[in-house]
Amino acid sequence: MDTVTTGIAVLAGVVLLIVVGMIFIISRLFRKVEQGRALIVSKVKKVDVTFTGAVVLPVLHKAEFMDISVKTIEIARTGREGLICRDNIRADIRITFFVRVNKTVEDVVKVAQAIGTTRASSQETLQELFNAKFSEALKTVGKQLDFVDLYTMRNEFRDQIIEVIGTDLNGYSLEDAAIDYLEQTPVGQLDRNNILDAQGIRKITELTAIEHIRTNEFQRNEEKEITRQDVDAREAVLELERRKEDAEIRQRREIETVRAREEAETARVRAEERLRSETAAIKTEESLGVQQENRLREVAVAELNKKRVVAVESERIEKDRLLEVVARDRATELATIAKDREVEVEKRDIAEVVRERVAVEKTVVEQEENIKRVRVIEEAERMRQATIIAAEAEAQENLVKDIKAAEAAETAAGFRAREAIILAESKQQAAELEARAMIRLAEGKQADAAAEGLADAVVRERGAEAIEREGRAEAQVRREKALAEAEGAEKLGLAQAQVAREKALAEAAGAEQLGRAQAIADREIALAGADALREKLKGEAEGLTEKAAAMAALTEASRGHEEFRLTLEAEKELRLAGIEMQREVAKAQAEVLAKGLESADIDIVGGDSVFLDKLVGSISLGKSADAFVENAPLTGELVTGLVGEVLERVNGKGK
Repeated sequence: MDTVTTGIAVLAGVVLLIVVGMIFIISRLFRKVEQGRALIVSKVKKVDVTFTGAVVLPVLHKAEFMDISVKTIEIARTGREGLICRDNIRADIRITFFVRVNKTVEDVVKVAQAIGTTRASSQETLQELFNAKFSEALKTVGKQLDFVDLYTMRNEFRDQIIEVIGTDLNGYSLEDAAIDYLEQTPVGQLDRNNILDAQGIRKITELTAIEHIRTNEFQRNEEKEITRQDVDAREAVLELERRKEDAEIRQRREIETVRAREEAETARVRAEERLRSETAAIKTEESLGVQQENRLREVAVAELNKKRVVAVESERIEKDRLLEVVARDRATELATIAKDREVEVEKRDIAEVVRERVAVEKTVVEQEENIKRVRVIEEAERMRQATIIAAEAEAQENLVKDIKAAEAAETAAGFRAREAIILAESKQQAAELEARAMIRLAEGKQADAAAEGLADAVVRERGAEAIEREGRAEAQVRREKALAEAEGAEKLGLAQAQVAREKALAEAAGAEQLGRAQAIADREIALAGADALREKLKGEAEGLTEKAAAMAALTEASRGHEEFRLTLEAEKELRLAGIEMQREVAKAQAEVLAKGLESADIDIVGGDSVFLDKLVGSISLGKSADAFVENAPLTGELVTGLVGEVLERVNGKGK
């Protein structure tokens, strides 16, 4: 069993080895064929052709490769060898033929046997084999067509060449043909002695001459046509320019006519519109003037009210601030007064001496204040009466002057109306300025009184009770004087407003009577001006009345401040008198001390009241010592002996 298995294994190995060896041999002997080539295997009895590959046995087989791809054969005929056409005109032509060996076993074997595999693949061999045949076919077909037909029938020309040559060329096949170049042979390259070339030259000359003549004819016709068209165009242009000039002249004439007519109409309309616009402008200006005056009056009244409110509020704030300062200073002053009270107790004896003098001076001051009060009251009354009388006289005088002027200027009532408006405005401004000045004066007095009174309140507080009656009397006098001035100013302003109103009414009435004889527009303007003036003066009178009331109210508000200021002034004068009296007493004491101590040798230590206190203390001590010595005899003797001994020593040292 083992022997059989071994034999089978050996047999299988041998078979496998044979198979592998055969595969190796076949792979080494197999020849592959590229595309476009054919393998020719010459065997013992036959020839095999393959286009893919075959096994070639050494010694027994011979393998040859043949190129069967497409080859090109170029035929060129130029110059005197050019192609003769049917009309005996030579043509320079270059044509390319595409030839290849048919991909069949028979054709490949035929070509290989006729030419050989090496020559069959050579370009020179193909050129030698087919050049004559292709040239003959080209001449045959070219002679059948005229030269012009070669251009117009190129495809037929090519097809006829292929047809004459045929597709079977002893194993080769003609794939295609392409005409690469085709042109007439130049005349200079033709042979004039050749009958065919001579005929060709004649025909070429004839055809070119005909074409030249036709070309020249066309050129001359072109020039004539161009010239004719230029002439026609110039004539048309000149005609159009003439029409254009005629139209422009006619248009300018019509434009000038229309312009002159429109300018005349425009001037007339402009004059009418100017008259209408100036009339409207005059009315508008008058209305705007009235509105502007009303607006200015309202703005002025509002500004005055604003200033009054601001002034009152500022005064209140300043008053509160000053009251706080006064309260703080008063507390400080009270502390200082409490500290100085002990000093004043010691000075009370001196004050008793001058009290009688102060009482006498107080009586004198009271009498002088009474005299001043009477004088001020009389002066205020006199000034009030004089102001009223002067205002009434001025009002009467102005009224008479205005009436006379209105009667004398009846022919110019329209202009006088404007003059009256201007005069009324100026008087209104003057009255407003005067009232404003009086208000500012009252405010200034009030502010000065408040500031001065509040600033000196602490200094004059202790003497306020002594001069309260004098201050109140003087305040009453000043209040009555201020009231009289305000009343006089009010009456003066009212009188001026009344006079201006009467004057304006008289002028408006005169203007109204004169305007009835004028145009309707002037009458309306005069009436509007009179009404506006009446309203304006009425508003001025009301404004003056309100200003006078405001002044009176403002004076009433400052009355308390004025009384307080007068009280403080009286207290100030009293304290200044007391200080002056103390200065005189101190001066007298100083003179007495100077006389008493002018021969004394004293070292002064300290100043002001310290020195005086020490000096008085020393004098008191000396007086006590003198009394003690005088009252005690023993002590006097001891002191006398001691003083004498000291004097002797001093005199001895001096010597």
